[in-house]
Amino acid sequence: MENQPPIPPMPPTPASFSEADARLWAMLAHLSALPGSFFVVGSVVAPLVIWQIQKDKSAFVDYHGKEALNFQITIAIATGISILLMFVLIGFVLIWAVGIVWLVFTIIAGIKANNGEYYRYPIAIRFIK
Repeated sequence: MENQPPIPPMPPTPASFSEADARLWAMLAHLSALPGSFFVVGSVVAPLVIWQIQKDKSAFVDYHGKEALNFQITIAIATGISILLMFVLIGFVLIWAVGIVWLVFTIIAGIKANNGEYYRYPIAIRFIK
């Protein structure tokens, strides 16, 4: 009995969020794209960073991080297509439509996340599942 090896300590479990913290980070995952909107890739980077750092702490944040990232990638692709279509003039109208849709849906998603609701963007391509 005396020669038994010591019991190793339990590995620390990842810190989880309170409900209010989870709602805050989920909202930030969506709204963090707004400052990055001056660069096509900039609106993708902030949701990606938030999702990668916080996804293991809350299933709610993980869900909203993926949704935000999928939507921002979809909008980046739509913006690129709109820029290409500017050579045939339709892109000038399309870029405004993409911008308005991006702004409205991003704000709606941020509000829904802050209210504790699960929001699914209606036009996002699901790259990350």
